[in-house]
Amino acid sequence: QVRLVESGGGLVQPGGALRLSCDASGFTFSLYRMSWYRQASGKERELVARISSSGGIINYADSVRGRFTISRDNAKNTMYLQMNSLKPEDTAVYYCNAVSDYNTGLNYWGKGTLVTVSS
Repeated sequence: QVRLVESGGGLVQPGGALRLSCDASGFTFSLYRMSWYRQASGKERELVARISSSGGIINYADSVRGRFTISRDNAKNTMYLQMNSLKPEDTAVYYCNAVSDYNTGLNYWGKGTLVTVSS
């Protein structure tokens, strides 16, 4: 059974930091491209950051580049998102996504973790 479980969300003040984790199981993690998406209330889900299966290719949304860092540990089947200098506009539910390198139809989502940036 495929599972993606996000953790690490919470309430943080503007300028603060959080580290999100996505624990994966039920598939060969090292063969999947991994991404973080977020969805703010009343808005569409958007891509935040993406990392290739090997970790060698990384992309960021313009809105988070320089503040967020995506990483993965294939030995632990875990992906991370280090979020620094958080802004109120970063408030959203953050989702973990996995897509197979060999079959894009194998596309999995976690249930999300809420990040709230507020004073």
